[in-house]
Amino acid sequence: MSQPTTGPARVCSHCDGFPAVRVTLGGRDHAGRLRTITVHCPVCHGTGTRAAHRSFTRHAQVAA
Repeated sequence: MSQPTTGPARVCSHCDGFPAVRVTLGGRDHAGRLRTITVHCPVCHGTGTRAAHRSFTRHAQVAA
């Protein structure tokens, strides 16, 4: 029996491929620019992709 293989990486379902976003903190700095921070997706860690799910099939064995 061969081992199940993983397929190509897929787009992260939590961030939909937008792994890093800028969020405004409100207010402006002394030069008049918005204060922002960069936030990364906690699931894909900023890559935008996730490994394909491995599919395991378990067959129940019935005693004869």
